[in-house]
Amino acid sequence: MSCNIKLLHKTSKRARFYCESLKNEEYNTSSLIQYLESINGINKVRINKKIGSIVFEHDGSALNTIRDILLGLDVNKYKICDTFKGSCIDCIDESEPSLNGVIRASSVLVAERFISNDLAKFLLTTVAAKPLLVEGTKELFKEGLTSKVLEATAVSVSIARKDYLAANSTNAMLELGEYIEETTVHKSDDLIKELAKPNVTKAWVEFEENGKLTQKLINTNELKVGDIVIVGAGDTIAVDGHVLTGNASVNQVSMTGESEPVAKQRGDRVISGTVIEDGRLKIWAEYVGEDTATARIKNYIVSSLNEKSSIGLKATKLADKLVPVTLGLAGVSYLINKDFESVAAVLQADYSCALKLATPVAFKSSISKAGKDGIMIKGAKVIESLHSVDTFVFDKTGTLTYGHLEVESINSFDEKWKEDDILNLTASAEEHYFHPVAEAVVKAAKEKGFVHMHHEEVEFIVAHGVKTIVNDKEVVIGSRHFLEDDEQIDFSNHEDKIEQCLLDGKTILYVGYDKKLLGTIGMRDKVRENAKDVLQKLKLLGVKNIVMLTGDIKEKAEALAFELGVDTVYANMRPTDKANIINKLKEQGSKIAFVGDGINDAPALMSADVGISMSKGADIAKATADIGLLKDDLVAIAEVKELSNKTMKLIKYNFNATVGINSLILTGATIGLFTPITTAVLHNGTTIGLLFNSMKGVNIKNSIGNSK
Repeated sequence: MSCNIKLLHKTSKRARFYCESLKNEEYNTSSLIQYLESINGINKVRINKKIGSIVFEHDGSALNTIRDILLGLDVNKYKICDTFKGSCIDCIDESEPSLNGVIRASSVLVAERFISNDLAKFLLTTVAAKPLLVEGTKELFKEGLTSKVLEATAVSVSIARKDYLAANSTNAMLELGEYIEETTVHKSDDLIKELAKPNVTKAWVEFEENGKLTQKLINTNELKVGDIVIVGAGDTIAVDGHVLTGNASVNQVSMTGESEPVAKQRGDRVISGTVIEDGRLKIWAEYVGEDTATARIKNYIVSSLNEKSSIGLKATKLADKLVPVTLGLAGVSYLINKDFESVAAVLQADYSCALKLATPVAFKSSISKAGKDGIMIKGAKVIESLHSVDTFVFDKTGTLTYGHLEVESINSFDEKWKEDDILNLTASAEEHYFHPVAEAVVKAAKEKGFVHMHHEEVEFIVAHGVKTIVNDKEVVIGSRHFLEDDEQIDFSNHEDKIEQCLLDGKTILYVGYDKKLLGTIGMRDKVRENAKDVLQKLKLLGVKNIVMLTGDIKEKAEALAFELGVDTVYANMRPTDKANIINKLKEQGSKIAFVGDGINDAPALMSADVGISMSKGADIAKATADIGLLKDDLVAIAEVKELSNKTMKLIKYNFNATVGINSLILTGATIGLFTPITTAVLHNGTTIGLLFNSMKGVNIKNSIGNSK
């Protein structure tokens, strides 16, 4: 954090910190609070900006974690642009663009042709142009010379010359142009806001009453973590969680962009906002309310609607700087033509409208298209930053690999136990848990005709494994440390086979029975089939360096890197090393995009110029990332890079077209080639055309996936 952190007060479960920069800068505090509250151990966060304090309510063990996070926090990510204070959808004008101004100006334009009295023409024209004249006068005193001041001046000059046709025509064109501009911007906002699916207001919940299971319809804001939510055909899922029972076909297009329904069964993860097309599920609620995927999307949308990119701010500043140029040309036109008609014509054209509006509309269009395809971009600045990225850093597990294990081998160290028996024993104990290792074992057992073995109650030991009783003998399943150190099981007779599995790069689950090592189950995380193609596509999109981070041994890591076409590989990595690698690459001048999914990836995601979180990533990874993928497809990374490149190309085209075309219009008006009416038509037509070009956005024809 860009200030000194000072602990002001603490109790066993509460701490207050002071940060001076909170008082001096404008921050999106709601987004900052959301991120801080997503961290394990932190229950609630309150920020008092006026006095620069942050209050944490935590579980009693997170104080040191909080201090470290604050010291390493980049608060610049939460700054609000000066031109866009506030960060909620409510701040945006929800009213539909009005045609009243167009009707008023057009009516006077027609009526004036049938009036012969000059005074009546003057009064009617002045009344019709009053909103423009008043607004232009206000802006002159508040903001100085702006495009609105130029427009008001142009109409005023025409009125003063008694050229009421020019004054009314100009006013009508300006009103029509403003209406179309407002409509275009309004529609671009709607494209994004439609991604914010309405909350499901009711949900069926299963609970026990008088010893019997019953169902009750409750408000979704009453849902709690651990509730059993029942969802049937045609219903929208209200929570993020895991399927306990049932089978269903789930339409996830609104959240992931997948066109085909996805089959869901026990153990599968489901997300809020998706719809059951066929079947019925009982879902264990893991995230409810503001913690669901739907709520997180709304927070992305808030950021998208209220953020200006640096290129957008530069365009705005440039447009304002060019206003005096237009005024200067108006003076030159008078010297050349010796009349005020050419002055009025010059004042009709300026660079401001297209420069200020086309850029944000282009960004919003791209953000909307990405969102519909299951890629959530937090704002215009992210697209701009991703365009300049020349180095992609991938954390191997869960990105280049699927992040879920598959059983590859089973070793039995007891002749009485066959490999399938060990698998069935392990699956019987593990089937009650949703841990990735447990899910891999249960899946493998089902594929081989799972035969359940009766056991006593299973005890789950966090970060170690499970214990139970089978045939009056103790079964322990888990890590080597758990079995060897905690349970005193001897490994000495089986070191060779264990070592071979480790050299093969497998994750090993150890199974103990009756105080002996019964066997091992070797699992591997499968490399994504399209990983190599995606990396090649990134190279074609201008990425110079592909980096892979992994905890694998060097030989195995280098073999995979060669297979995939990775340029640089860092092996034997500890989780804490990732952010250091990112910072080292940045010091060398690289622009970094980091792709990760784990809890320990959060510091690296924040350190990178652009952080990208995978769909199955930890919540803290999603909260700290600039881009969140809602679909578990590596192709999305190439898609969003291509989107950023093409969006910036579109913005550059619009910028050059704006400057070029309006310069020609101004030149023609200056030398007396165009009348005020002609200039107004050409200028507003150009602005509207560029807005529609931005609204159309960019097309992605990714060679890896389908055309977008």
